Amino acid sequence: MTDETKLNGLTLLKKGETRYPTSPDEAKLETFENANQQRNYWIQFKTSEFTSLCPITGQPDFATITIDYIPGKLCVESKSLKLYLFSFRQTGTFYEEIVNRIYTDLFEQLAPKRLVVNGDFTARGGIFSSVKIDSEEA
Repeated sequence: MTDETKLNGLTLLKKGETRYPTSPDEAKLETFENANQQRNYWIQFKTSEFTSLCPITGQPDFATITIDYIPGKLCVESKSLKLYLFSFRQTGTFYEEIVNRIYTDLFEQLAPKRLVVNGDFTARGGIFSSVKIDSEEA
């Protein structure tokens, strides 16, 4: 496979102005072919800069989101994932819904051999919250 063929369909990597999606529905997760399908290996993405809004108060919520997966035929392109995660910034939703949405969107797009999504949310009212979904247990 040529480098040009690998890059077909990756529109967000092109030079120029980046347009930030305003919601997860508007965001686009881009993928590329896994060149090492003959073996299982883990890919991890982790961001401590995730933000969303409390659906009741409208106050910002902060989290570290960790995504671990063993790819099947496809891998997610990291810039599209960054923009996808950014798209939650103005979304009012509960922690459980956020982590489930990320899991569902990635699982549907990638069909990975295994996927684990974990959201560690900063304390609200003195209580830390963590939500984890593992495809082996889902």
